[in-house]
Amino acid sequence: MVQRLAAGGVSDPQVLAALGAVERHRFVDSALVNQAYEDTSLPIGLAQTISKPSVVARMIELLRNGAAGPLGRVLEIGTGCGYQAAVLSHVAREVYSIERLRGLHDKARENLRPLRLPNVHLLLGDGMLGYARGAPYAAIIAAAGGEAIPAAWTDQLAVGGRIVAPMVTASGTQALVVVERTERGLVQKLLEAVHFVPLKSGIA
Repeated sequence: MVQRLAAGGVSDPQVLAALGAVERHRFVDSALVNQAYEDTSLPIGLAQTISKPSVVARMIELLRNGAAGPLGRVLEIGTGCGYQAAVLSHVAREVYSIERLRGLHDKARENLRPLRLPNVHLLLGDGMLGYARGAPYAAIIAAAGGEAIPAAWTDQLAVGGRIVAPMVTASGTQALVVVERTERGLVQKLLEAVHFVPLKSGIA
């Protein structure tokens, strides 16, 4: 899988090493284990999916933006089954991951327990509000897309930090967006089309 990602254009050695260190089959249902290392998104229950490895790699590479060492504190919106949090644990000093669906929050906790990752903190809560207690963040990554980047996220971003998230564009489709907080304010860049579940508020 990692070799295919490298051949597909992922060049950040830390991202490739992190993907190589986390066994994706641990995070999918047993019936789907034989598809775990294909570049495809898979259902994880509650109408949610585990993202394609190529999309996880692309988004984390954008987050890192060529940094030499590990990222500082990272906020993940949408824990899902816990796979991306596990990958992030290898490229960041600390990961706060928030999930609004109790069933998935519990599943992620179960999936991550045997990996014993002391720098990953799982939270049940409304991801649209971010997690102010852990702010400011060096990076924020989201696995769901809304009409706009919530103000709470940009408020909790450190200067020099970046948000990588899907967002619904004017045409009604989703695209990846990168938001950077600079000394002079926020800079937003729209990238390629993606397909994620919609961003929702509240806890369920």
